[in-house]
Amino acid sequence: MFTFTPLLGAQSSASKASSSILELDGGIKILVDVGWDETFDTLDLVELEKHIPTLSLILLTHATPAHIGAYAHCCKTFPLFTQIPVYATSPVISLGRTLLQDIYSSAPLAATFLPKAAISEPSASTSAASASASVSGGGNGTENGGTTSRILLQPPTPEEIAWYFSLIHPLKYSQPHQPLASPFSPPLNGLTLTAYNAGHTVGGTIWHIQHGMESIVYAVDWNQARENVVAGAAWFGGSGASGTEVIEQLRKPTALVCSSKGGDKFALPGGRKKRDDLLLDMIRSSVAKGGTVLIPTDTSARVLELAYALEHAWRDAAESTDSENVLKGAELYLAGKKAHGTMRLARSMLEWMDESIVREFEAGEGMEATAGKNDNQLRNGVGPGQDKKVTKGAGPFTFKHLKIVERKKKLERILADQAPKVILASHSSLDWGYSKDILRHVAEGSQNLIILTEPFPSKFADDTEEQEKMTLGRMIWQWYEERRDGVALEKASDGELLEQVHSGGREMSMTDVLRAPLDPNEQLLYQQYLATKRQLQNTSQVRGEGNLDNSADALDDAASSTTSEDSDSEQQGKVLNFSTSLAHSNRNKLGLSDEDLGVNILLRRKNVYDWDVRGKKGREKMFPYVAPRKRGDEYGEFIRPEEYLRAEERDEAEMQQRRPDSRGETKLGQKRRWDETGLHGRRLSGGTGKRQHVSQDGHKKTSSAADDLSIADSLTADGVEDAASSEDERDEQAVEGPAKAMYSTSTICVNARIAFVDFTGLHDKRSLEMLIPLIQPRKLILVGGMKEETMSLANECRNLLAVKAGDDVTKAAVDIFTPVNGEVIDASVDTNAWMVKLSNNLVRRLKWQHVRSLGIVALTAQLRGPELPPSGDDSPESANKKQKLLKEESESNTTAVADGLKPSADKNDVFPVLDVLPANIAAGTRSMARPLHVGDLRLADLRKFMQAAGHTAEFRGEGTLLIDGLVAVRKSGTGKIEIEAAAQSAVVNPMAVGRSEGSFIAVKRKVYEGLAVVGGG
Repeated sequence: MFTFTPLLGAQSSASKASSSILELDGGIKILVDVGWDETFDTLDLVELEKHIPTLSLILLTHATPAHIGAYAHCCKTFPLFTQIPVYATSPVISLGRTLLQDIYSSAPLAATFLPKAAISEPSASTSAASASASVSGGGNGTENGGTTSRILLQPPTPEEIAWYFSLIHPLKYSQPHQPLASPFSPPLNGLTLTAYNAGHTVGGTIWHIQHGMESIVYAVDWNQARENVVAGAAWFGGSGASGTEVIEQLRKPTALVCSSKGGDKFALPGGRKKRDDLLLDMIRSSVAKGGTVLIPTDTSARVLELAYALEHAWRDAAESTDSENVLKGAELYLAGKKAHGTMRLARSMLEWMDESIVREFEAGEGMEATAGKNDNQLRNGVGPGQDKKVTKGAGPFTFKHLKIVERKKKLERILADQAPKVILASHSSLDWGYSKDILRHVAEGSQNLIILTEPFPSKFADDTEEQEKMTLGRMIWQWYEERRDGVALEKASDGELLEQVHSGGREMSMTDVLRAPLDPNEQLLYQQYLATKRQLQNTSQVRGEGNLDNSADALDDAASSTTSEDSDSEQQGKVLNFSTSLAHSNRNKLGLSDEDLGVNILLRRKNVYDWDVRGKKGREKMFPYVAPRKRGDEYGEFIRPEEYLRAEERDEAEMQQRRPDSRGETKLGQKRRWDETGLHGRRLSGGTGKRQHVSQDGHKKTSSAADDLSIADSLTADGVEDAASSEDERDEQAVEGPAKAMYSTSTICVNARIAFVDFTGLHDKRSLEMLIPLIQPRKLILVGGMKEETMSLANECRNLLAVKAGDDVTKAAVDIFTPVNGEVIDASVDTNAWMVKLSNNLVRRLKWQHVRSLGIVALTAQLRGPELPPSGDDSPESANKKQKLLKEESESNTTAVADGLKPSADKNDVFPVLDVLPANIAAGTRSMARPLHVGDLRLADLRKFMQAAGHTAEFRGEGTLLIDGLVAVRKSGTGKIEIEAAAQSAVVNPMAVGRSEGSFIAVKRKVYEGLAVVGGG
């Protein structure tokens, strides 16, 4: 059984978010993607919330907001979400972490609002409820000509986001994996996941899910074409490989879930080179006039492709001898609050990129080594003739011309400079991030240019949806498509004409959102909401206090440090009252009485040493102190160096701590956190290279020191430029504690030109029409696109996959589904199953062969009628009655099947019997049964087998295993094992210890041993 339910992204005209539920036999539910759009509307996640208590695992495909934008929100808001195992590739984990950290630091609305239902609760005080009338009025919190506000929930901190992503299990490409199940999931029964390269983004994934007879390929937002940074999808095997046959693992699935984006568009002639040249020609046309070019993009995935293309264009311009090259006088910037962390991560994941990136990195390292050698020779007076020709090589993401800007004040200084410049900025929606600030600066200048790199949906389902989903980027895209004020034609370098649309001086209304602290009434309302939420969680869940969202309360000063694994089991599952829920809050600001404080009066009030615990339960009967958790690993408790200091060292450390000019440097004996960093992002904490993260479901996960370094680096500023300007670090004072969103509306006049260059990196109509027939799916489910392009692609696929049924008559060979959001599609594999009973004599002769989690046996038997129930009456009359009864039961079952009912399998059901063949029949059929080899041998396993047998085995080239230097073993795309050997490989080597046969024969023997030989009997 396989049912598919799209939650977001199916025939959606206003949202790019993607999220789907796959339900398999046995109640196994898989959530693929946790997408969100730029509006951060919590109503989009209502259906997802209903499925969370029944989810088995979660898969993530791309590090983009459309696929991973709501992950941190779900982890923080829904307690059970962090107990569900999540799987993704390492680049998706790393880039997704920096993406969400940038979103929550740049977009206040990502924190979402306090639910309106909490305001109308009876527990809300009268003063708070009266204040909420003005606080939460309006649908989106804005009013014409004025400012309004709404209470915001606490957003996840960078540390929390890093912890959420540390819970994700990293996977590699093409390696089958049997995942873990959530605590509330049924058994997975041999479910196997395999990730394949999807293109589009670094680490993007096509998921292959194998469960029983179901083979599901989930492929959304993929790209077959190779790009500068991102390799092509793995449909044909290697990096962007082309061929006529899809690899065996992705061919002929029982169901293919494919995105229909781009189903009505054709690729730009000339490929990526033409695309890059078009972008540079657009930039040159504006820079030559002294203008500024704004390129809004994302902050983690597609920005790598843009940054690489522009950096290398500036390198070529710097090395060229053409004095009229306008790029020499233009500056190139990348503006984003986590841009340093993203580019640092990009330099550490080159193996996930296209092969050309790896070759460029190796060439750059070689040039650097050669330059260093020649420098030493020059110092020693050797080889002076080579000093002008050897230059130090630069890696693909070692930027010489691209300057990274993370601070707002530095960006303001750059914008104040009138020199021509090109700025890559987040985000493409232009509703949040630095792109919104840059848009204000470049909008009025007619010499400036706004280059959109991805299209926006231009049609909406209704006017209401259009108003709710309208962003600045979508509005500019509509101006580009309308072309109401004319088109300017610029000449490109190859003589073609470039189209740039005039804005015509239109006015654009921009709404700014700022975080502001709450007043006392709003703060009381917020605390009451948190208390009610915790009580509901404790009432509905019995999994202990670990599920409570204690971090949501910003006034909680010790909740994160007083969690104990040895807490009283009586506290688990109990309903905590209001005072207990606010046990560690700042009660002085709220003016709570001693009764409200409860047992915490022992800590909060002076000269109070007694508390009556008679009749109390849970926390109310224990002293409110929990011992801090000891940190350690598998080798024991972590050593604290400050506990082993000598007296003079301890005095010196205390003096250093008292000095105000310590400049944040950690001295000997000073306490510090494990993730604390020093200047320039240098890690201060030592210890082991690996740590184990224990998730709430009890599974241990090991993360390397490199991962910890990337997490710490993503939480701190990096680079000399940012570290040198301390005033830039305080350009935006963050509001500590609960806050509300303050809206202010302004109007700007737009005179800048608008252009479009497609840098989405997605499949087009030609790719879809070519690959889907090669994949040969039994069921095809189209999601991820607008209604028009989805229906158009469905019609094309019906024609492509149709088969001839007779004279000029065609019928659909594949079931094609085009669901809408929330629609359940039954895409189970079509099978005909019959139930038979095996006789005892036949069962004794069966020889089962085990292939992974399956048992396989080939048998030859005869089918007999159902066995009659034993009875003491053997008279002919009783035998006739039994035959008549069996006939009536078979007729009733036939009638039930004809009526669409499934006959019940109770104790009275009678099944046909498979029995051993008689001797006279077996003699004639035994020659027809041939042995069958079942299984799939991996070359990596064969390498281990041969090394264990005393042979030398190593990989040479791509997919070639060389054994003893004589035998080459390859595996074709269809799974066929090919063995090539030299003539002397069959000769036994007398020098080899323990070998009694040649290499060729030994290899064949190991290949057969890795397969299950199933023979008929």
